[in-house]
Parts: sequence; structure tokens; C-alpha cells
Amino acid sequence: MHIFTQNVLKIIKLIPEGKVMTYGQIARLAGNPRAARQVSRLLHSMSQKHELPWHRVINAQGKIAIQNEEAAENQRMALEDEGIPVIKWRINLQEFQASDSELPNDSNFLEDQL
Repeated sequence: MHIFTQNVLKIIKLIPEGKVMTYGQIARLAGNPRAARQVSRLLHSMSQKHELPWHRVINAQGKIAIQNEEAAENQRMALEDEGIPVIKWRINLQEFQASDSELPNDSNFLEDQL
């Protein structure tokens, strides 16, 4: 598994309950700020296998980005179950976006990108 992929999985697993992160934010923290779409693909293909809290990942506009209506509704319900209101498929990022500082500040947390 590539280092970027390992880092993405670690970050997603550590998104605190009641908070969200964007695809781009995760990509930047994982070492490739231009890889938001890659984060989306990883999330789609690895969520079940790695028991990821996939519902805590949204787009940069604060919207649920899933096109499948049933899956989008599942995400909305999961977020609301954690106390995150979803209004017109949007989440207030100012209030509910996890900041970088809410993740562990440990030098071993992410694999070295070199």
C-alpha cells in the first residue's frame, strides 16, 4: 500500500465524532494537496474493508457529494446521529469542520512522504 494511501486511511479513522473533514483537507494532510479526487476514490473503495467513518468526509463547499440518493441519505442520517445538522445537503464547516490541530500531533502519526 502506498504511503499516501496509508496516510489517508489514518486521517479518516481519526476524524472525531461530531466533526467532518473535506476531501482536499485530507489530501493536504496526507501529503498531496492536489489529490482530493484520489481521496474520494480511496474512500469509496476502502471504507468497508477498513471500517472508515466515511460519512465524516464531505466536499469543500460543505456539501454531501455522493450522487446516489440512498447513500447520500445514509450519510445525512449518520451525520445527524452525531449531532451535525445537515440543511439542504450542507454542513456548516465553520462549526463542524475538524481542524488540523484536532488530529494527533505525533511525528509518527503519518508516514514520511519522501
